Amino acid sequence: MEQVNKTCSRLGIKPADRILLVRIGTQSLQFFRHSTLVKSYVISTSLRPPSNVRDSLGTPRGLHEIAERVGDGQPPGVVFKSRVPTGKHYTEFPDAGPNLITTRILWLRGLEPGVNQGGDVDSHQRYIYIHGTNHEQRIGEPFSGGCVLMRNLEVIELYDQVRPEDQVLITD
Repeated sequence: MEQVNKTCSRLGIKPADRILLVRIGTQSLQFFRHSTLVKSYVISTSLRPPSNVRDSLGTPRGLHEIAERVGDGQPPGVVFKSRVPTGKHYTEFPDAGPNLITTRILWLRGLEPGVNQGGDVDSHQRYIYIHGTNHEQRIGEPFSGGCVLMRNLEVIELYDQVRPEDQVLITD
């Protein structure tokens, strides 16, 4: 939490009551409410090195906020295309090769101009999400194309507890 407080102070932003701390090095996400750890999750970040640059397929570092929540009431495993539920479960897609966006979406917006906001480093324009996956067996190892992947039931659990403007710090 000290890292979040320092980053917020540097940016002149008040820390949110609910904060997600994504640690790329340990493939973990910690959910804090009022500076108290509520729960830790095993996640997957990008297969490629962390990067804030467009088309890098790296997970972007820095302070973000939840811009939008997508998927209220959808069943676990439903696949989204362009943030719209397809009505199909990921098992209905014959080729399990690509990492599908499933269950819930927490769309992130960078809060650091020139780092993860604006120009070629804009996390929101890169469609960086926290979302479910059709490859739950890969959770815990780098696997994504830049997003933060979670198990489907766990992303529902987290989604139900967070709101837009809650902060997300992604760090090595």
